[in-house]
Amino acid sequence: MGLYTRVLKRLGHRRWMAAFGRRMVPADRWVQRRTGGRVAMMGRGFDALLLTTTGRQSGQPRVSPLVYARVDGGFVVAGTNFGQPHHPAWTANLLAHPDATVSVGGESAAVRARLVADGPERERLWRAMTAVWPAYDTYAARAGRPIRLFLLSPGQAAADAPKAQGTDVT
Repeated sequence: MGLYTRVLKRLGHRRWMAAFGRRMVPADRWVQRRTGGRVAMMGRGFDALLLTTTGRQSGQPRVSPLVYARVDGGFVVAGTNFGQPHHPAWTANLLAHPDATVSVGGESAAVRARLVADGPERERLWRAMTAVWPAYDTYAARAGRPIRLFLLSPGQAAADAPKAQGTDVT
């Protein structure tokens, strides 16, 4: 792990860093979409993906840049929302429409999302996420709500999973 990544992991626990991260999401989404997921601003030094969900109310594609952990041949993502008290919109979209698309390193794949609510599997997957970004523990404590944790399994999504060329709004 390089110096840049170590410094980011230390700063990630600070409130100002979470606020900065929230403000960077639209710019990061734009960069990742324009580079096909090959370049990520927020994911520099970390594994980042673009998650395209179907909006639960609009039915339109919604794109979210997220840090992830690779586990069990899939991707684990956490709805921390930088420690805010409300869940991020993409998590409600996945609950309503679990078929989605991920773009990682310029490659896209259809996935099926499964909420991992509790038990030993959740503990194992949460440890995988905090190994990638230790500040998730701080975000969880700050949020004061259960953090939604999803396992995205490739190759299990329906043929009509959203395509990555939709709108930029989450």
